[in-house]
Amino acid sequence: MTTTLVAADVREAAVAAAAPLHLGTVAELVGLHLEVRGLPDAAVGDLLEVRTATGPLLAEVAALRTGSAICLPLGTTTGVRAGDVVRATGGPLRIQVGAALLGRVLDGLGRPVDGGPALASLPALETVSTELATPDALSRPRITEPLGSGVRALDALVPVGRGQRIGIMAGSGVGKSSLLSMIARGTDAAVNVIALVGERGREVREFIDGDLGPEGLARSVVVVATSDAPAVERLRAAFTATRIAEWFRDGGRDVVLMMDSLTRVAMAQREIGLSAGEPPATRGYPPSVFGLLPRLLERAGTSATGSITGIYTVLVEGDDLQDPIGDTARSILDGHVVLSRDLATAGHFPAIDVLESISRVHRAVTTPEQQQDAGRLRRMLAAHRSVRELVEIGAYVAGADSDADAALARLPQIEAFLRQSMDDITPRAEAWDQLSRVVAS
Repeated sequence: MTTTLVAADVREAAVAAAAPLHLGTVAELVGLHLEVRGLPDAAVGDLLEVRTATGPLLAEVAALRTGSAICLPLGTTTGVRAGDVVRATGGPLRIQVGAALLGRVLDGLGRPVDGGPALASLPALETVSTELATPDALSRPRITEPLGSGVRALDALVPVGRGQRIGIMAGSGVGKSSLLSMIARGTDAAVNVIALVGERGREVREFIDGDLGPEGLARSVVVVATSDAPAVERLRAAFTATRIAEWFRDGGRDVVLMMDSLTRVAMAQREIGLSAGEPPATRGYPPSVFGLLPRLLERAGTSATGSITGIYTVLVEGDDLQDPIGDTARSILDGHVVLSRDLATAGHFPAIDVLESISRVHRAVTTPEQQQDAGRLRRMLAAHRSVRELVEIGAYVAGADSDADAALARLPQIEAFLRQSMDDITPRAEAWDQLSRVVAS
C-alpha cells in the first residue's frame, strides 16, 4: 500500500515537472492596472509571477480582455518594466491550514510574519485554496446555543449564538476595536481567528501584546494586512482568515471569526474593481463590492460538524448607519451592535447603544425569564430616553410614566451594569444574575 502511494506521488511530480511552462509578458502598468499578454489560459483569480529586476512579484488576475489579462499586484511595483516575463502558477492563491497555526501571526497571503518557524517545517499542515463553497442552506443546523462574550451588555441585551454573524457598527474612534479585543479575551469559544484588515501598523502590536495577551494568542490565529498593504492582499486577508476558520469548523470546533474591519475589505475591493475597469456605482463602490459581501459573510455560520461565529466591525462614514456598506452588511448579518459617539465622548465604555442594537437569534438562545428581564430593561431605557429632556429642565412629573419612574429610580444601577472596563470579563451566567437584580430592585 505504501509503495503504491509513493509511486503515485512520484508519477504526479513527474507529470507536473513535464508540464509545459506558460510564459507571457508585461504590456502595461498604470497604477494598480497591470496588463499581461501571452497567457491565454489564465483565469480570473489565478496567481501570476512577474519576474522583475528586483525579484519576483505575484499578481492576481482580476479581469480578462481579448488577448490580455488585467492583474492586480500583491506587492510593490517598483522595478516592473514593460516586457518583463510573466509565469502562470497554474491556479489561485493557496494557503496552509492546521492546528499548528494556533498562536501564529500571518500576513494576508497566509505567510508567517511573527518571526516563528516557517510553515513548511510544521507538522500536519494542509494546503488548500482560499475559496470554498458556502454550506448549503438546508444543511445548516439551527442556532440554539449561546456564546458568552464576557461583555455584560452583549450577553444580556444583544445575546450572540454559536454560528451567528453579527456586526459592530460605528464611526471612527468610538471603540470598535477595543470592544473586539474584549470579546477575544472573554469569549468561551475554543478557537479565535482574528483578521486585522487595513489597520494602522502601530495598532497591530498593541492588539496582539496588550489586548489579546499571551493566553488569548495561544488559542488564536491572527491574520494581518495593514493599511499600506496592496489592495489584493487586504482583500485576500479576509478570505484567508475565513478559510482558516472553516478548517477548524470542519474539524468539529466552535470558532469565533473576528474581522476588523469589513468596510476596509469593501474598500480594497473598490480599488480592485475600479482598477479593473468597473463603473463606479453607489458612493464610488462598483457592483462587485455588493456581490462580494454576501459571498464572504455567508461562509460563516453553523455546519454539521461545528460552527463559525462571525463578528465583523463596520466603519460607517460620518456615523451614518445608512451608508452603502453599513446598510448592505446589516441586511446580510444576523444582528448588529451600534456604538454611540455620544456615549463614547461621555466616557461610557463599551459605548453600546442598547436600543439601536439587535440580535436576530436572541429568542433561540435565551430562556423566557431572561427575555422578560432584558425586555424590562429595554422598556426602562426607552422610557428614560423619551423623558430625558423633560427631566433635565425639571418639567417631568413623577407618576406620568411608570417605566420612566422605574428607570430614574434605578439609573445608577443600570449605568453600572452597562459600563464595563476592558479588564473586567464577566461570565455569561453572572451577567444574567446582575441584570435580574437590576430590574427587580
